Formats: sequence, structure tokens, C-alpha cells
Amino acid sequence: MNSYKIDEQQVQKSSFETMPRLFRYLFKYKGRIALVLLMMAFGTTVDLVNPLLNEQAVDRYIIPGNVPGLVKIVIIAAALNTLAVLAMKMRMLLMAKTSNKVIQELRQELYDHIQGLDLAFFDSRPSGKILARIIGDTNSLKDIIENAVTTLIPNLVTVIAVVVIMLVKNWKLALAALCTLPFLIVGVFLISVMAEKHWKAKRQKSSNMNAFINEDLSGIKIIQSFRAEKETDTTFRQLVWDDRREFIRAVRWCDAFGSWIDLCWSIGTMMLYLVGIKLLGIEGVSIGTYIAFGTYVGMFWQPIMNLSNFYNQFVNAASGAERIFEIIDTEAQVTDKAEAGPLPPIQGKVEFRNVSFGYKDGVDVLKDVSFSVAQGETIALVGPTGAGKSTVVNLVSRFYDIQGGAILIDGKDIRDVKLESLRTQMGIMTQDNYIFSGTIRENIRYGKLDATEEEMLAASRAVHADDFIRGLPDGYDTKLTARGGELSGGQRQLVAFARTMLSDPRILILDEATSSIDTKTELLVQAGIASMLKGRTSFVIAHRLSTIQNADRIFVIDKGGIVESGSPAEMMAKKGAYYALRQAQFA
Repeated sequence: MNSYKIDEQQVQKSSFETMPRLFRYLFKYKGRIALVLLMMAFGTTVDLVNPLLNEQAVDRYIIPGNVPGLVKIVIIAAALNTLAVLAMKMRMLLMAKTSNKVIQELRQELYDHIQGLDLAFFDSRPSGKILARIIGDTNSLKDIIENAVTTLIPNLVTVIAVVVIMLVKNWKLALAALCTLPFLIVGVFLISVMAEKHWKAKRQKSSNMNAFINEDLSGIKIIQSFRAEKETDTTFRQLVWDDRREFIRAVRWCDAFGSWIDLCWSIGTMMLYLVGIKLLGIEGVSIGTYIAFGTYVGMFWQPIMNLSNFYNQFVNAASGAERIFEIIDTEAQVTDKAEAGPLPPIQGKVEFRNVSFGYKDGVDVLKDVSFSVAQGETIALVGPTGAGKSTVVNLVSRFYDIQGGAILIDGKDIRDVKLESLRTQMGIMTQDNYIFSGTIRENIRYGKLDATEEEMLAASRAVHADDFIRGLPDGYDTKLTARGGELSGGQRQLVAFARTMLSDPRILILDEATSSIDTKTELLVQAGIASMLKGRTSFVIAHRLSTIQNADRIFVIDKGGIVESGSPAEMMAKKGAYYALRQAQFA
């Protein structure tokens, strides 16, 4: 799934399974919904009474020439319809506010849930596809939530009430007018199956397009460097075409609703007058009754037309709701146990006991790995690319759960403590630390949101970021865009270093953290780290072997385990794997 080239697997659920779950979000607003329903009941009642008023006006006042009676009934009708229009405006405003509130809550729930998912979830899909769920799919639900109350309920009530009134007034005329109803039901069912299929496919294609745009913009520097604009333009054109194709197919099937209903409506109306005139005789039914029936036929088929339009929205929204609930129902693989307790302040002893782990079933990255790290010890992890160095530190932070063995910190299995209490005591610094949009001060204080100004400045000075920051025109108030494009690579690393130092970690993880810093600055940073992390445990991953000469021990990771370990001097004396790596690098 981790590609814009692959369609996400469709959720195999009916729209009528998914949408009730969505509508349950409206239950929090029972008072508002009750008020809306009350106003709709009044408006629907007025609509149903209007044909009866017309019937009375024709038969009792217009034909006999009773002008005072006609004026009276016109005044009554005008008053009722004016109140009905006001009620309609009020209910539309109230439902618009309610639907927006529901969308806000649903989007927040989805975002909060995604925030709590583990890295395995994000490894499995592009961020563009996740963004499509949070923005596009959620936005598609607004109209359906609002119209579920303002369109579905009143139109259903109107259809049922019209049928009852027509049957009571003249059942023969009613059956004639509704003779095409069975054909309508069969046609709508067949059309709805195809429409739902293509709306789901359309959502998939939109998701692929979003994923590509996100990936393309993130890598725009590489694209322009290699002059690959034409290739990416061709790919984007194809993705847009795929999205358009599925949209057109879905719309064509949805348009068939209206055509089929119009056909049934026309035949039903002709049957009404055919039966009424040819079989019953014009003298058997009053003119007012014919007028009322003609109005009721329109009042029956117009809500059916409205319901067909609502169903188009319903199917489209259902495909979006399915994708949203699919993520909400996704359970994190790394979670707190029910009996998990907080991890006390970390002293710093880390132990791997026969740890085995693989990102995919049956493919182990680490196999039966065991080692122990003392409090305050600095461990350097070296080895070829893909050997498992980053995996070791990811497991210490419990970004993934191991398949075998145990990882202990201060003698406690990290699976038996709360994740928050574990990760808040760790500082993680990678080669590509993200810089958020905002000021440099805000980026550094991200490491400790309640830090004082002095604490923030002390962390910056410790990693020697203070000098270059004060040299900027606005100093710590310098505004940065996302990813910190205004700074050099080394400057971004120093800001990220200060952020990590401010968090005052008990265990520090440096994953190629000094790769973007020049040699002179690196020496200053190493000095700052040494003074600030005295007595704390640290893991350092470095391909530049010159940066780990002060490590207490070096672990050479390869072939799923630790193939060699010892102090830098011991490792050189052994002339083994580490010696070979160092000789190759400095050659």
C-alpha cells in the first residue's frame, strides 16, 4: 500500500452498515435535532395541507363564486406558508452549525487516533493517503450529515403521507398514479450497486493522486536537479485521468437515477388521468379532487427525486466514511498493557535479552541479540547499511515491539511500562530532524514546552547553537518555514540538537546526528554533549568513525547480531570487523 501506484484495498462493507455509525455522532445533539425535526414536521404538514386547501378553494369558493370565503382561505394559506418558510430557514441554519460541529469532532477523533498509531502504520502507506482521509474524506461527509435530517426524513415522511392521503381519498386513482413504483424500486437497486462501486473506486484514485502530490512536492529539489519534470508531469496526468474516469463513471450511473424517476413519474401521471377519465368518468370525481391528486402526484415524485439525489451523496459519503472508520478501527500494534504502570526516573541501565525482531514476518533483522549497557555508558553502533543499527535504537524507544526476548531498562521490561513515561525520558536525534514552521525559539522549546527562557538558552549554548542564532537578524525570533529551508543543513542540526538537549533526556539516541555539521562545529558539539550527558546513557550511530572515538564501547552490527564489541582501543587491537571498517574508511 506504500505507494501512489497501488490502490488501497476496498473496505468490504455496505453503505447501510457504515452510515448508521456516522449518524450516531449526531446523537450528542439530540436537543438540536429534536428542534429541527419539530420545525420540519410543521413545514411538511403545511406542504401536505396545501393541496387540500386548493381543493376546498376550487370546490367550495371559486366555482360557487364565494369571494369572502376565498379571501379567508388565501389568508390562512399565506400565513401558514410564511411560517413554514421561516421554519425552513431556521432549521437549515441550525443543521449547518450542527453538521460542522460533527465534522470537527470526527476529524479530531481521526487525527488523535492517527497520532497514537505506531510507526508500522506509517511505514505501510504514504502520508498523502493519510492526508486524504483527514481532509478530503472528512469534508465529503458534511452535506450528508446535514441532509440526513433536512432532506431524508422530511422527504420520507412526505412520500408516506402522500400515499396514505391518496389512498384514503380515492384508492383507484392512487393505484393508477403509483403503478410504476415496482419498476422504480428494481431500477434504483440496480443503479445503486454500480454507482456505489464507482464512487469507491473514485475515492481510491483521489487518494493515489494526493499521495503522489505529497511525494512530488517533498522531493521537488531532486526532481528539478535531475530534470524529471516531464516524467512526473506524465505520471500526474495519468493519475488525474484515472480520477476523472472514475468520477465520470460514477456520475453517469447517478444521473441514471433522475432519468429513471422521470420516466416512472411521467407514466404514473398519464395513468392517473387515463384511469380517472376513461374508466371512472369525469363526473365521478370533482375538479378540486383532480387538482389535489395532480398536486399530490407531484408531491410524491418530487421527494423521490430528492431522495435519489440524496442517495448519490449517500453513496459518495459512504465510501469516504468507510475509509475514515477503517483507520479509526486500526489498532496500534505498540500499546500499553492494561496493567502497565509508569516508568520511574531512568537511571540508565539497558539490557537486551535474546531479542529477535523483523519488520516483516519471517524476515529477521535481529536474531537472538543480547547485550547489557551500564548507566552513563556511551555505546557506538557501527556496521554496514541495513545491518540493523537504527533498529536497535528504535526498539529501545519501543517504536516497534519485538517478536522474541525482552528489552529491560533498569531491570523493567519496557512492555510493562507506559509508553509516555518511557519516551518522555529519552532524547532522539536523527540525521533528518524535522524543523517546524515557526520561530527558532518555538522549535527549540518543542523539546520542553514549559521550559523557561534560561533553560532554552542553556540548551542552545550547550550545543553551540547560540552563536549562530544570535547572528541572525531576528535571533531566536527568526521565523522558519517547514523543514527550515532558511537555514543551512548544519544550522538545522544544531537547532534540533538544542531541542533534544532541552528535553533533558535520561537516555540519548544519536542516529547519524552530526552528519550535516562541519568538523569544527562537530568538535564543539561533541564537547557540549559530553558535558551535558555526564552520567547518562547514550547510543550513537555513526558512519563517520572519527566521531565515536570517545565512546565507551563499540558494537559492530551485522548479519542480525553483534559480531564484535569492545572499547575503541580494544577493537583496533583485535584487527577484526571494526578495524576493517576503519581502514576502509580512512583509506
